[in-house]
Amino acid sequence: MAKAVLDTTVLVSALLNLNPGGVSYELLRFAKQGTFDLYISDEILEETAETLRYPRLRDRYAYSDADIVAYCRDLALVGTIVSDLPVVQLVRDPDGDKIIACALAAGAGFIVTRDKDLLSLGEYERIVMIKPEAFLHVLRAQT
Repeated sequence: MAKAVLDTTVLVSALLNLNPGGVSYELLRFAKQGTFDLYISDEILEETAETLRYPRLRDRYAYSDADIVAYCRDLALVGTIVSDLPVVQLVRDPDGDKIIACALAAGAGFIVTRDKDLLSLGEYERIVMIKPEAFLHVLRAQT
């Protein structure tokens, strides 16, 4: 079974685009069904909540602080929380390094992201950097 870390952009997109058929929504649905093992860290959950609090997002989408808390709590239940993350400094943005650190600690095979810095790595320590659409294709092929 595939093991993956979804980066913050994918997690935020899953909440903001709760339409069945949306790629990020579908990825979370597959995680809930146990099609793949989702790994997440407290740092990723914190970044997700922080991003969802941005005024520009709140102005465009209708959700409350309670929705953010409930969503992050649900993510923690769907995924496996990884701790004791290694220190990683591979990309320009430390937030990207947190994603890589989580994947390394989890022994994940995939980082699902739209982040250009992460995608430019292609692969690191046997972790494949993959766009959400491509990972969805991988999951559908194995079911």
